[in-house]
Amino acid sequence: MKATKRNFKARFLDKKNLKIILSLTGVVILLLAYTALRNTDTLITHKQANALYSKDKIKRLVVDGKYIRLITDEGSYKIYKDAINTAAFFSKYPVEVKEDKAYLYDLLLILILLGSIGYLFRMMKVSRLQQIQQIRGAREENTELYEPVQALKSNVTFKDVAGIKDVKEELEEIIDFLREPMKYRDMDIRLPKGVLLVGPPGVGKTLISKAVAGEAGVPFFYQSGASFVHIYVGMGAKRVSELFKKAKQMAPSIIFIDEIDAVGKSRGEFRNDEREATLNQLLTEMDGFEESSGVIVIGATNKIDVLDEALLRAGRFDRRIHISLPDLEERMRTLELYLANKPNSVDIENVARMTVGFNSAALDTLTNEAAIYAMREGRKVVENSDFEAVKEKVLLGKRKILSFTEEERKIQAVYQGAKAVVATWLDVEFEKIGIVTTRLTVQEHEILSRSKLINRVKVYLAGSIATKLHYKEQFSNAGTDIRLAKELLNKVIYEYWMSEDFIVTPRQEEELMRQTVSEVTALLGMLEEPLSDVSAYLLKHENITQEACQEILRGIF
Repeated sequence: MKATKRNFKARFLDKKNLKIILSLTGVVILLLAYTALRNTDTLITHKQANALYSKDKIKRLVVDGKYIRLITDEGSYKIYKDAINTAAFFSKYPVEVKEDKAYLYDLLLILILLGSIGYLFRMMKVSRLQQIQQIRGAREENTELYEPVQALKSNVTFKDVAGIKDVKEELEEIIDFLREPMKYRDMDIRLPKGVLLVGPPGVGKTLISKAVAGEAGVPFFYQSGASFVHIYVGMGAKRVSELFKKAKQMAPSIIFIDEIDAVGKSRGEFRNDEREATLNQLLTEMDGFEESSGVIVIGATNKIDVLDEALLRAGRFDRRIHISLPDLEERMRTLELYLANKPNSVDIENVARMTVGFNSAALDTLTNEAAIYAMREGRKVVENSDFEAVKEKVLLGKRKILSFTEEERKIQAVYQGAKAVVATWLDVEFEKIGIVTTRLTVQEHEILSRSKLINRVKVYLAGSIATKLHYKEQFSNAGTDIRLAKELLNKVIYEYWMSEDFIVTPRQEEELMRQTVSEVTALLGMLEEPLSDVSAYLLKHENITQEACQEILRGIF
């Protein structure tokens, strides 16, 4: 869809109007000049007039209102007529009486000025009407440029999406409902109206949604969040209404809204009437679903923190699925998929191990670049050396992707392993801790105890303390966790007032931090053996669940 731009020409200053304006300005200037220059006669005194009379230099007299003009060969003079003996002058020289028509010039000047002002106002009005017409025309053109809402047929299935085993399991229920809705309706089961896919860019959120539609064999409606945002208020809301209307007509179906944060941002002090109108329409449409409508909305974002709370509440996006960067096994499956149709002699596990932190899109790019490099070298088979040759090119391309050397992987394994061991020992729940990710379970309790909050702080500090004990050195990878630990300690002291005497001082925060660091140091000294085992597990598998960590601890204690 093309972007609509305002392109209003200044009709008010076109060549024709400019000529008229310049002509009127010239006439006004001439009239003003004539008015200023028409009385060029020299004003003289009674004595000077008598001298001209005595010397007989006067040729004739002209009576002009209150003045008498004395016409001589040398020039023209004027004097107030009561200042001289008019009888003597009139009896000696011929006299002319000039009719006073000055008012005609003044009237003409006023009419021209009024006409000019009227013409300018008329031009302004015409220009305004032309702008309004062009705005309406642009709206109509913008509407015509919209691509009509159309359903797509997805040929993608889960066979085309490597890894993400947990995500597939979460979505199996959605797929089964879309395939056999009556089975669920007969048991009065209501499935989620919306599913929100949350994860960093490039992990395959769009591909996953297409795979769901392909597996279920239902129409797939794809829209980008940015496609709902327009210059004119109401256009985005209209687009949302059309989308949901079409999806209901073709139910069961899937609506996929990519980058939903573009339209679903929290409504705050910085108002945007068009975006808020679009968001309100989206909320209304999702509320208006019948429980058996057969329409599932899938949204994708990497900024869940900026989404409006009303969009995330129960009854809209009921289910949230977090998609993290692929671990070692998932990278191996992904590389196998991308290399399936490329002649190769690649050690996939070796390539997977050197691509820590690569998302699915980056792996796709890396595989393609490796194949291009092999062809450039005159070979018809992709080898490990091709991946090594182009890895830096992918890393330093449009955006740098996190990747670790073997030594950095070992440091990170100790760091993340310490967090996993301490979290398991202190009963701080987590979904998965990996070489590059930490997913602690979000606290949903309204009332939190001081000990639980401090235990969470200990988990944040565990990694940096463990690497300091193990390597006798501090590393830059601890910055984010230390900041989170300090923020939580600050809340404990200043927001929750969890001090013994309820008196808050900066010294208490410092003492609590020192005490926590001391306790974590002692705990890690006791858990040295399980930490070594968990670090080795992370080096091999790159991710560890709390259940796996518990098994390691039970084997030792």
